Amino acid sequence: MSIVVRKIVRHREETLRENGQDVPRTHVVAWVAAVIENPYGTDGYVEDLVSKADAMGQEVGALLGPATVELLGEEVEGFGKVALVGIGGEVEHGSAIIHNLKFGNEFRSAAGGTELLPGAEKVGLMGATIDAAVKHKLDAKTRSHHQTIPLSIPDAPRPDEIVIACVATSAGRPLARLATFGAEVGGADKANEGVAR
Repeated sequence: MSIVVRKIVRHREETLRENGQDVPRTHVVAWVAAVIENPYGTDGYVEDLVSKADAMGQEVGALLGPATVELLGEEVEGFGKVALVGIGGEVEHGSAIIHNLKFGNEFRSAAGGTELLPGAEKVGLMGATIDAAVKHKLDAKTRSHHQTIPLSIPDAPRPDEIVIACVATSAGRPLARLATFGAEVGGADKANEGVAR
């Protein structure tokens, strides 16, 4: 099956300062989105979504995954994915494409990742914003890389379209300084030593 693409949108940004501070490493974010025709149509309920999902997922993943890594221009540390379905479709249409190993494997391979890709999907009007959840590509528990990246395209999705995007980051949050998971327990106990209870 071949996807019908109306447009490809590329976005890249670099954060150099945050809250009056220079960031230790330039924080680069990149996403590449494809605005595609909804392969499941807008004529009502379709029972079988699976038969198209593998081919669609692989094709879209192969289109977007390597392009996102190339656009980032840095080693990928964090990644995520989104599907924004036009109002003529349903959220399950987007989920069928992005929550699919064929899609995920294309992006993981390009990014050098091993973790499952965090995803977000919803139905929205043209120009709606969707927040892409991002986590570390090798360890989803790395708290510094937990962040959300907003994504929107002014003229998409039309009712019969889906916006599919891959998102990549070159680092954790610009001024990430929270302790690793579990550190608070030991830290709190140490801070409270000698305190009457």
